[in-house]
Amino acid sequence: MTENEIKLKAIAALTALRSGVGTDYVSDLLGEVVPEHFVVSAAAGPREVGLSVLGQLSQPLSALITGFVLAFQAVADAYDETVPATPTEEILQALALELARESD
Repeated sequence: MTENEIKLKAIAALTALRSGVGTDYVSDLLGEVVPEHFVVSAAAGPREVGLSVLGQLSQPLSALITGFVLAFQAVADAYDETVPATPTEEILQALALELARESD
């Protein structure tokens, strides 16, 4: 799967969630970007196995995150163009504060 296809999966997952599609569907959609099999040397020790799996996961996960960021940026830009009472940055700051309070 190409990086662009993975970004499209992220956008499709967000769209599906906002449309009320079940979380199982979204999980399956996102699961499609994770490799089904990993190539690891038979002689590899635990450290090498971990590094190999991490290396094979990093590209699709990075593309997935990039897709989420691109989607958020597009929505945030469109929202901010409406000259809202609360700008995107303030919404994000409030969310961060709420999460920080929940972490305590």
